[in-house]
Amino acid sequence: MKSGRLLLLCVFLAVIAGCSGGGGGSSSSSAPAAPSTPTINLPNGLTLPQVIGNNVLTITVDGSECSAATVVQWPNKPCVRVTICDPSNTYCQSVNDILLDTGDYGVRIFQQALTQPGLLAALTQVQSGSLPVYECTEYGDGSAVWGPIQMASVVLAGEPAVQVPIQVIGSSAGNPSQVCRGTPTFSSPSDAYYNGSLGLGFFVQDCGPVCASNNMNRMYYTCNGATCTGTAVPLASQVHNPVASLPVDNNGVSVLFPSVLSGGSPSATGYLVLGIGTQSNNSPSGVVAYGADLNGNFTTIFNGASYESFIDSGSNGLFFTDSAIQLCGDWFCPPSTLTLSATARASGGSPSSDVPFQIANYNTLAASSNHVFFNLGASLPGLFDWGLPFFLGRNVYVGIEGTTSSLGTGPYWAY
Repeated sequence: MKSGRLLLLCVFLAVIAGCSGGGGGSSSSSAPAAPSTPTINLPNGLTLPQVIGNNVLTITVDGSECSAATVVQWPNKPCVRVTICDPSNTYCQSVNDILLDTGDYGVRIFQQALTQPGLLAALTQVQSGSLPVYECTEYGDGSAVWGPIQMASVVLAGEPAVQVPIQVIGSSAGNPSQVCRGTPTFSSPSDAYYNGSLGLGFFVQDCGPVCASNNMNRMYYTCNGATCTGTAVPLASQVHNPVASLPVDNNGVSVLFPSVLSGGSPSATGYLVLGIGTQSNNSPSGVVAYGADLNGNFTTIFNGASYESFIDSGSNGLFFTDSAIQLCGDWFCPPSTLTLSATARASGGSPSSDVPFQIANYNTLAASSNHVFFNLGASLPGLFDWGLPFFLGRNVYVGIEGTTSSLGTGPYWAY
């Protein structure tokens, strides 16, 4: 992590104010069987109970599912493996180095990562009238990705394939510099340090009704040559959260990680479990649900001030406002580790709870050979982003909008 790249891959919806960063992937001619799930060894010598099922994906933070070439560039990077097929399931490819992003919605993948012969050409282009639909996706760190919206068949773990619109990043068509505010606009895995992202936040589409009715949504465009014009896109054609389309395990997900030591860990392994209370392996226990508002936010109270906040595995630190903490470049670096506390409150005002957390000296962490830290933080004015460090040592649930479980009706976070 010597370069210490700061990532806030919370997607900023252009009209509704809300929030959601290469290597190669292996190929196959048909959708693979469910991957095996590991027994996870903890730093204290114990093991994390194994979670097994057709609805379980292994997550590695800067581990085996990440591209080795990107680990030093990106601390706290959670990676999964996803299978992408064409709509007829003729051509399929299992792709690693896919960022798990609970602050975004749907699959986004670089065209350079789709190396299975015939696959890229067999994806079906989504159109508005006679023109292809493109999207500019902008993130909280100022970066952006651009590419066409295409129909694909997506396979998660051993679940049935679901056909959903995805964003294929890296097309040279259109003129993204004219429509994307975010810079730089990543056009390849080597730019972004990932092959794609899997957005499993609690919305079904990445924009929703606003983009279905408003041409000036600043996300979706039709392009005729180099000329791109804002367009409304029906819900069915917007980039979809693939979990919401599953036949059974479609009401949310949970993310389970072990704790790491105060000095960090070289890598960490956890589980992404699809569905909430739909199988014996995903029944929630010992967690409290915090409802989110229509923009995907709840409230965090810190140092006497209230902030819109969100829980985002795609952000690699804890991002918040505290002018008293010394900075080293982008990152916090207090002389000694700080033990702090904030109050998380559901959007409706209840429940609420105190959340203790720590912020360590970035330079000290960077001097180690570790890449996974629960105490990495940076400044973010006006918001409170509970990034990947929040997930370490917790089981975090994401309830999809309009669905129900024993935890309530989505959208909600639970932990």
